[in-house]
Amino acid sequence: MTRIALITGASSGIGKATAQAFAKSGIDLILCGRRQDRLQELSNELAPLVKTTSLAFDVRDRKAVEDAIASLPKEWQAIDILVNNAGNAHGFDPIDKGNPDDWDAMIGSNVTGLLYVSKAVIPGMVERSKGHIVNLSSIAGKETYANGTVYCASKAAVEAFSQGMRLDLIQHGIKVTNIAPGAVETEFSMVRFKGDEARADKVYAGFDPLTAEDIADSILYAVNAPAHVTIADVTILAAAQAAATTVYRK
Repeated sequence: MTRIALITGASSGIGKATAQAFAKSGIDLILCGRRQDRLQELSNELAPLVKTTSLAFDVRDRKAVEDAIASLPKEWQAIDILVNNAGNAHGFDPIDKGNPDDWDAMIGSNVTGLLYVSKAVIPGMVERSKGHIVNLSSIAGKETYANGTVYCASKAAVEAFSQGMRLDLIQHGIKVTNIAPGAVETEFSMVRFKGDEARADKVYAGFDPLTAEDIADSILYAVNAPAHVTIADVTILAAAQAAATTVYRK
């Protein structure tokens, strides 16, 4: 039977790569993001492989989340896989100099946004006694580093959500997987450094970082595991990375 996956943050990076990997595996897709033009472009790309539909909303807006997911036609409502990928880092300052607007953006997308989307999807999974939730955490959720306090805290929350969801939902036959990537070359650093390309490029200089496709491969592996297997928690680092801020650069 064909499965349906809802992916947030599907317009770029890990979300887009996951959608492409899922499509190759025959999983129908609900592509979610803020940029409708990119969602449509991706939908058109994947349409020859699987059925696709898209929802444009900001995960930080609870009503928009609820309205969008409630608007799904009946044939799209039985969501088998939820990939909570939407999220970002904003700013790179010590806590005393941090911008509260950046804090709000990170907590809104990485924490409350994940909760809003999950709350809209989980009841259907509970009713059907099956489902799989994949939450995108980060090495930053396991190791706090200087100048990233709020981002690290937001990803530590994702780690706790993944554990708590697994405890709460095991009785309903719902799997929960936490994926914690290390340095992945996407739009991440461009967003964190507010479009400063030179500064963003330095993050990945001198070593081969992970790609979005590397993470997508791990997500696909987790959702394709046998019914009796749960891939609970995976930390993925580039070969040159040993810890959050320890990278061997040539």
